[in-house]
Amino acid sequence: MEKNVKEITKIVEGEKWKTAIEKAYQKLSKKVKIDGFRPGKAPRDIFIKKYGKENLLVEAADALMQSIYMDVLKENEGLELVAEPRVEIKDITDEKLELMFILTTKPEVKLGKYTQLGVKKEVVKVTKKEIEESIEHLRSHYAENITKDGAVQDGDIAIIDFEGFKDGVPFEGGKANNYSLKIGSKTFIPGFEEQIIGMKASEEKDINVTFPKDYHSEDLKGADVVFKVKVNEVKEVKIPELDKEFFEDLGMEGIDSKEALEKQTEENIKTRKEADAENKYMDDLLEAAAKDVKVDIPDVMIEDELSRMIEQYEHNLSMQGITLEQFYKFTNSDEKALKAQMKDEANKRVLYRLMLEEIAKQEKFEISDEEADKKADELASKYQMKKDEFLKEFGGLEMVKYDTKMRMAMDTLRK
Repeated sequence: MEKNVKEITKIVEGEKWKTAIEKAYQKLSKKVKIDGFRPGKAPRDIFIKKYGKENLLVEAADALMQSIYMDVLKENEGLELVAEPRVEIKDITDEKLELMFILTTKPEVKLGKYTQLGVKKEVVKVTKKEIEESIEHLRSHYAENITKDGAVQDGDIAIIDFEGFKDGVPFEGGKANNYSLKIGSKTFIPGFEEQIIGMKASEEKDINVTFPKDYHSEDLKGADVVFKVKVNEVKEVKIPELDKEFFEDLGMEGIDSKEALEKQTEENIKTRKEADAENKYMDDLLEAAAKDVKVDIPDVMIEDELSRMIEQYEHNLSMQGITLEQFYKFTNSDEKALKAQMKDEANKRVLYRLMLEEIAKQEKFEISDEEADKKADELASKYQMKKDEFLKEFGGLEMVKYDTKMRMAMDTLRK
């Protein structure tokens, strides 16, 4: 048996079991319809013949399950459980009910070194090139596409009709009208965009290209094809200058010059890089502290973490308008494959959590109700929520205490 797993057998028999079966019969017989009898009036043997004895016994077991479950928890209240107890029906007859409760307790955690870890936080620097690239990216958002008379140049947008042929026969997915192609975007197969350069509006041309050998379509892998192309319109991408009109369009308070924009951009980049550096620093600290931790993590803890991760993943997909079922279809995978991808991360998360809990225990961190209540006020204000709504979402005052202890444990790693 896996370590930290305790099995408890409970047997119900005699008068208690007979009474449970009778109550189950009274309940079920009122819900079902048997020809020739009013609800609840059919003899038990006729009821059993129609609906089966197994349904009756399982109903009786279900009715007793909660009270027996509470007894098991009360008898083992000293144990620190890390998952909901599982229950199995080991035997069920007219004479007795035998239940097996499987309790998973918190494993013993032996810490390694968790202070003075020698982990250094990255010193954040912002280069002139990063500032310039960020401003160029910002300018591109305000670019205008202006129709021009000249030939297509690199960076222009060509509005084209095209149709692809393999061995003189049109192939599926190879045709479009008034397609907007940014030259240099590399969205088409290699060699296509380069041959558009120099064409003018109303000009037609045959473009010869070869599909890559790793192309997703079996029919087109490595195939030589011809695209018949017509340019309908040529547009020049006009990026705005850093002038008064541009700064007014930005609508950023205090930004009315190139120098002010550069300063603000530098601050924005620095803030983002410092947040990234802080996250990496904390990850490095956790990894260094966990290196010598010894613990046998129960499988059920990993499974519970995987379930939470998949639930969060499903939520993230829904924000993009995609269901989990659609994701499985698109990627030709299933829940088992997704769990396999996530298992290492789930294991790491559980390991880190157990380690931080043990650090909090070793350091004797305690949070009073008053301290937790004050912290709840701060967090509710931070997230702009009413306190009672925040506590409901967060998991109550006990979860605030737990979260505070975990943060204190993380601060200990910094020392």
